[in-house]
Amino acid sequence: MQRRELLGWAAAASMLPAGTTAQTAAGGTLRLLVPFPQGGATDITARALTASLARLLGLPVVVENRPGAAGATCMQEVAAARPDGMTLGMATLSTHGVNPAVYKQLPYDALKGFTPVTEVVKAPGVLVVHPSVPAQDFGQFIRLLKAQPGKIAYASPGNGTIGHMWAELLQSTTGTSMAHVPYRGSAPALADLLAGKVQVYCDQVASSLPHIQSGKLRALAVSWKERLAVLPRVPTYAELSLFTNNDPSWFGLVGPAGMPAALARSRRDAVAQALQDPAVRQQLAEQGLFPAASMPDEFGHLIQKEVEKMRRVSRFARIELAAVP
Repeated sequence: MQRRELLGWAAAASMLPAGTTAQTAAGGTLRLLVPFPQGGATDITARALTASLARLLGLPVVVENRPGAAGATCMQEVAAARPDGMTLGMATLSTHGVNPAVYKQLPYDALKGFTPVTEVVKAPGVLVVHPSVPAQDFGQFIRLLKAQPGKIAYASPGNGTIGHMWAELLQSTTGTSMAHVPYRGSAPALADLLAGKVQVYCDQVASSLPHIQSGKLRALAVSWKERLAVLPRVPTYAELSLFTNNDPSWFGLVGPAGMPAALARSRRDAVAQALQDPAVRQQLAEQGLFPAASMPDEFGHLIQKEVEKMRRVSRFARIELAAVP
């Protein structure tokens, strides 16, 4: 356990009723497994919750990063854990929406292998273009694509990634065609977009916002329930009558299959309370993330909806990958 996490647990333990500390310490440690490396938005989300969850649950809470195999390494470990509520995984649109749709062989079942606990946060998406693209708004952009089918290139962080799927979804709902240029990660994709080597990118708002505000990129649409305060002139996909495209990205907690419903609900309630902490909300806001705290059954329905939608996209774009890398 890292020193900061030990301090967080010690502070939380000091606030518990007398006699609780020894009892809960003997009960073990709640592990939050994250499918990506430290420093990313998924990791930051998990770590933002630890101190509050420790205080609310009366348990030490630690974050353990399990990167690799497009999130499959982590999710396989979560699925194999005891369903006692002491091991939870940070599921994402990638692990529980895209992966089941694009990989023929996946070492976990996104729908049957887990107990949904709660959607923790939502992350709005944005369609951005390089300023050299002769389109000032979404309508002009679609007309340009239809006039030049397959000529405009879009970047993605790689085959079978969210950026890839969002761009293919856009083409399927607008009847357009672009050339796909996959990269090995979001950083090189964004770098080449800024250099004008590719023209289009489907990103999360937080990543592209500084470049939009500086004029290095132009935002044409966002996936959110309403216009964002930081991008008040950019319409939502829903405003453009593209309701299927208006779903944002998300992170949420899942446990192994077989967790008792009451236990899943209690974990969800603790997360919901933790998300009310001003310090937690500030950390999330800095990453462009919005608290969600859905009920377990609502989160389960969201996962099923995303898998079905991504499977439609994968069939449209003929995306089929053999096995996770």
